[in-house]
Amino acid sequence: MALHVRGVVLPEDEVRDLWLVGDRVSPEPVPGAETVFDGGFILPGLVDAHCHIGMTPDGAPATSLDQVRQLAGTDRDAGVLAIRDAGSPYSYPELDGDPDLPRLARAGRHVAPVKRYLPEIGIEVPASQVAATVTGQAAAGNGWVKLVGDWIDRDLGDLALAWDPDTMAGAVAAAHAAGVRITTHTFSEEAVAVLVRAGVDCVEHGTGLAPDVIGEMARRGTALVPTMLNVSTFGPIADRAESKFPTYAEHMRALAARFPAVVRGAVEAGVPVYVGTDAGGGVAHGLAAEEMLLLHGRAGMAPADVLAAGSWGARGWLGFPGLVPGGLADLVCYDTDPRTDLRVLREPRRIVLRGRVRL
Repeated sequence: MALHVRGVVLPEDEVRDLWLVGDRVSPEPVPGAETVFDGGFILPGLVDAHCHIGMTPDGAPATSLDQVRQLAGTDRDAGVLAIRDAGSPYSYPELDGDPDLPRLARAGRHVAPVKRYLPEIGIEVPASQVAATVTGQAAAGNGWVKLVGDWIDRDLGDLALAWDPDTMAGAVAAAHAAGVRITTHTFSEEAVAVLVRAGVDCVEHGTGLAPDVIGEMARRGTALVPTMLNVSTFGPIADRAESKFPTYAEHMRALAARFPAVVRGAVEAGVPVYVGTDAGGGVAHGLAAEEMLLLHGRAGMAPADVLAAGSWGARGWLGFPGLVPGGLADLVCYDTDPRTDLRVLREPRRIVLRGRVRL
């Protein structure tokens, strides 16, 4: 059954008719198509570019495919129709083409330093095994690898590099040799500088970014997924760590305080910025709209730029074509213009995934 929608299609900002035939967009009228939306605003499906559907909101590994489906469904029902899973301990390749779930770009498990990361989440390896492990995880995902660039060093009492710079540069090279893109978790100033200069494709969080490193990202086209929701948890993290690791606690608070200015600087420099919630990493699923509101309210991104970061721009980056002839039949509809008030994103009027009405 073909579907028909009509409305102001973004980003073109034109009133258009779209016909959805199976999983594709057709610009040509389809006789007998069912009109499922008429008269509002239409966006390509939203994207959560840092999401862990193989992890529960409290950060524990998922325990079954049914649980993964449920978590992905929570995101889908909020209008997120494409997800980049930035590393999950529970593997679910069977769901890559599931017609009921968002489109998936997956990393394998986090590649992490030994006894210096979240228990049961990453594959923890010494420096001598990092490159080989990255190669293995390239095969476990479907286009991405996730490297933990830093974490607290309890002996030092502060954030520190996961491995030496040469080892991390070797990890980047190994990912690219395997034909995948590599992203990295970084909080600290040192780790993000090392990894950007090594040629990493994307930075997650990036709270330690300095102006010169931002400039290098812009020159290279390195993406940033700021995870504002995650950084909002730095205060409670610091409070819990204060008694044992006061230097770390102070550092985390300082990183959080300056982060809105960091993101503004990245946007102004031309760094590609995309929406990611860190759902599953201590953040609930289904909060892409809240992340977008934070990018506007705290980091000062213009509403149109926020929408690009969480819709058509992010879809293009991940390889999921938007609402163009022959593009993918994923769209979210709203009664009023989200460029005027991003809070509209909390209440989609219609959700169509893979050419099928979900809401």
